[in-house]
Amino acid sequence: MGSMAALPKGSRAPDFSLGDADGSEFQLYSALASGPVLLTFFKASCPTCQYALPYLDRFNAQLNGSGTAVAVSQDTPADAERFNLEHGYVTKQVFDTEEAGFAVSNAYGLTNVPTVFLVGTDGVIEHTMVSWSKADVEELAGKLGLNSPFLAGEDVLVYKPG
Repeated sequence: MGSMAALPKGSRAPDFSLGDADGSEFQLYSALASGPVLLTFFKASCPTCQYALPYLDRFNAQLNGSGTAVAVSQDTPADAERFNLEHGYVTKQVFDTEEAGFAVSNAYGLTNVPTVFLVGTDGVIEHTMVSWSKADVEELAGKLGLNSPFLAGEDVLVYKPG
């Protein structure tokens, strides 16, 4: 796999504040006080996002206050709600919309979705995954101290471009 543009491991994560569907604000650096943050940027219409996010959602259930998982949707809250219902997705979502110029997505150097960043409590990116990579997801599990999100007997793709 070649490298795609996105902030790499070792970069300082830009702080941001984005609203969720209920109007509450999520601020990255405030969340880091509770542990690392797993940021997943996605678009509901993206086939690779539709494949990847249910697996990444399994991390959310395991964190139990030892970190935060948040999905940065490039859609409207209505589109995200349809995605949630269709895919059983429950991770907290905030919105970085086209109307706002995709400011946060641009700050993180996104060219593809899904793009996942593990941000350490010091604000430094510990891992970047662009598209879908089973090996990267396993590495994320290890870095977070969580179980693999893959269930026994599941046929999981090794790689899927975004």
